[in-house]
Amino acid sequence: MIDDARVRVTRFDFAPGAETGWHCHAMDYVITAVTDCDMRLELPDGTVNDVMVPAGTAYRRDEGVEHNVINAGDTSMSFVEVELK
Repeated sequence: MIDDARVRVTRFDFAPGAETGWHCHAMDYVITAVTDCDMRLELPDGTVNDVMVPAGTAYRRDEGVEHNVINAGDTSMSFVEVELK
């Protein structure tokens, strides 16, 4: 959506069961849920967290977060990620 000197903005749309694949965030970032997001977060230590991020809400994380995000719901989910350069 945007990729300039200050931010990278990307919309992600996931069908049920789709996943990001393992990745490590190289920048601080903010996620804003476009739809209700029933997320399963797999962490490197083997921990699995199921979280519901309601549509219209946001959260932020620092660079260095490593995880795999899975749509654990039975409907599509969408969110916008803003990475801070």
